[in-house]
Amino acid sequence: MIDPDDRLRALFAADLPPARDPAFQAEILAALARRRFLEEMALLAMASLGGAITLAVLWPVLGASLASISQALTPAAIALAVAVSILGLAWGNEPHGSEADVGRG
Repeated sequence: MIDPDDRLRALFAADLPPARDPAFQAEILAALARRRFLEEMALLAMASLGGAITLAVLWPVLGASLASISQALTPAAIALAVAVSILGLAWGNEPHGSEADVGRG
């Protein structure tokens, strides 16, 4: 004789969700990524606002100081910009990881 619980389990077995639902997992991961992105954007916005306020408050003092030392720092700034550009070009032309293996089969 069949147990009533077994008959109910058999009846409802067709309506059970799958043990693993990839679409549901993708939606959950997308929601988590969206929330993390919004949190990071809020943090960056607050940091930028704080930096802008600090710069606005200190600008009267910094403007005068930068004007007085800019004459002496111009050659050093140009040399630094050239060095960074050269290093950036050299690093950008170097093959990295999977990019170097693209042509190899």
